[in-house]
Amino acid sequence: MASIGIVGAGYVADYYMRSFETTPDIEVVGVWDIDPDRLSVFCTFWDVPAVNGMAELLAKAPDLILNLTNPDSHYAVSLACLESGVSVYSEKPLATRFDDARHLHEVATRKGLMLASAPCSLLGETAQTVWKALREQAIGTPRLVYAEIDDGFVPRAPYDQWRSESGAPWPAQDEFAVGCTLEHAGYYLTWLIAMFGSVKRVVSASADVLGLTLEDGSEAAPTYASASLFFEGGVVARLTCSIVAPHDHSLRIFGDEGILEVGECWSNDAPVRIRRRHVLRRRLLDSPVTRRVRLRGPTHPKVGRRGATAMNFALGPQEVLAARAEGRPCRLDADLALHLTEVTLAIQNAGDRAGGQVMTSRAPAMAPMPWAVG
Repeated sequence: MASIGIVGAGYVADYYMRSFETTPDIEVVGVWDIDPDRLSVFCTFWDVPAVNGMAELLAKAPDLILNLTNPDSHYAVSLACLESGVSVYSEKPLATRFDDARHLHEVATRKGLMLASAPCSLLGETAQTVWKALREQAIGTPRLVYAEIDDGFVPRAPYDQWRSESGAPWPAQDEFAVGCTLEHAGYYLTWLIAMFGSVKRVVSASADVLGLTLEDGSEAAPTYASASLFFEGGVVARLTCSIVAPHDHSLRIFGDEGILEVGECWSNDAPVRIRRRHVLRRRLLDSPVTRRVRLRGPTHPKVGRRGATAMNFALGPQEVLAARAEGRPCRLDADLALHLTEVTLAIQNAGDRAGGQVMTSRAPAMAPMPWAVG
């Protein structure tokens, strides 16, 4: 039985707790939150033990700490855990500054600890199906990727009514302060990094096209960003994030022999389809009919839809714990977390004059999940 401690009992914590129902070999040994009322409600709802502070939680010596605090606290909380000798799985982003992310990477490496960050959808059935199709040359050589993570006109949505399963409000101010790109780009970036290698160069632009102002009077993070990403494997991808354009979470990978298509990155079992090209009367046409690609046999436990997502959030912590127990490299390791942070910050912070940015970090080659091989 592996043990986990949780820091942060807010909105996203409920997704993890519901997902942990699929992992009976993981025990939550303690939860801490700076809001005592929220902590009490959360622990009562999920029947897990509350602790009186970080020191008490770390004293339990859990195998892994889940850092589910607000993004501005990610660095400090993760650093405290690592310096105490406890491995960390952090919600995204790993840190809001690249220097802080690099420091976490250095500490984890020096102490021989695991450090990973969300998202973990790369380990899900949909991403692994796309990856297997690419390995098998289902669309020939991949050349170009279009990835969209547009969430609709969120500022006009009734987000003040959004509640998690145990009643936590959606953290609107944190979301607007951190930005949709830093929060969401990783859902497709991790897929693309695993499939096509590290990002060599980012050419991006970003802006707050809405002129949002936070409650403290400061400006919001960019509400729109678009980047061209140049991967070591030779593929080029265009990634767009916004909370302005109509909801679109689609992925299209264009190859010599056809197109791989996914409609949703926030679902572990979203259909993966191949669209072929045909020549008809001297015209090249994309087929109106697609063929669904499936993996054979069982994959991983699924979690029903909760709000906008249908993802098993436990896949990430479970991978870290399994790698630790088996003495093997973790698919979601510190190098990947650092590279993801650098690339995402380069996209979000580009503004209108950054131009091309050369990445300094690299992510190692990754093995697919065992059930997605063969």
